Amino acid sequence: MQRRQFITAAAGFLTLAAGGQAAARGAMPQAGQDAAAARAYHSNRRYVATPFGDIAYVERGAGPVALFLHGFPLNSFQWRGALEWLSPYRRCIAPDSMGLGFTRVAPGQGVTPADQVEMLAAFLDKLGIATVDLVANDSGGAVAQLFVLRYPQRVRTLLLTNCDVEPDSPPPALAPVVAMAREGTYPDQWLVPWFNDHTLARSPQGFGGMCFSDPTQPTDAAIEMYFGPLIATPARKALVNAYTLGLDPNPLAGIESALRQCQVPTRIVWGMADDIFSKDSPDYLDAILPNSRGVRRLPKAKLFWPEEYPEVVAEEARKLWGV
Repeated sequence: MQRRQFITAAAGFLTLAAGGQAAARGAMPQAGQDAAAARAYHSNRRYVATPFGDIAYVERGAGPVALFLHGFPLNSFQWRGALEWLSPYRRCIAPDSMGLGFTRVAPGQGVTPADQVEMLAAFLDKLGIATVDLVANDSGGAVAQLFVLRYPQRVRTLLLTNCDVEPDSPPPALAPVVAMAREGTYPDQWLVPWFNDHTLARSPQGFGGMCFSDPTQPTDAAIEMYFGPLIATPARKALVNAYTLGLDPNPLAGIESALRQCQVPTRIVWGMADDIFSKDSPDYLDAILPNSRGVRRLPKAKLFWPEEYPEVVAEEARKLWGV
């Protein structure tokens, strides 16, 4: 490793190295390393005060900024492996969306995808960041599409993984979750049982079976990191329900014509074993985005593959960024 890369990789998050070693080998997150990574995330988490609330985030590296938008109901911990891989090339910043993770939402603040877009703009302004390379997954991909249309001058490149697209948002598979959220019961019916029983969470009927290709995923540390803050208080559970309801009706309705004018270089990487989003979506995006750099398909990967295969995120991001 060159001296510049070594200095960049060593800056901040020093204790995250144990968690990143597995990712750096292209391996699935391992229990011991992930426990260390979770402790590092807790100790290195920062907050930015905005009118939307105190936005929790983590960062590694230096130079041009890459902004990582996580999925639902995850948080920035999803990107721990990708940050390990890419911090020698970018200042990698991963915030927690409003309603998820450790972000402290201002009283009365909405948490819809459109609200998330304006929060991110304020967040970047507070950090003095003008432009970013966007990397997104799942509902974070919906936010990314809205962000690039609202603030095209702020986005250098866009890397989209399995996520909402206008014809498939919300996907039919989300209907039971939306129904529970309307009744105010989603966290209690799904997240609390998964948090209390990690084997259930990893089962074919649980979070792991739905969203991860490897039956050992997510790790105990990841389950606790993701669901712990969401079920901590009645107010946090209410925010999770509100976030869910923000996904229905379709937050991307009517954006196709604008996306057809979007000139931001975009790469699409899709897990084809995903049972939640349509397998037609990557071709749809490739067809409507005029500066698409094509599609890469991962035959065995499911929705949250960026957590399992961070080396693929890094490979595709570096090609897109030209580094």
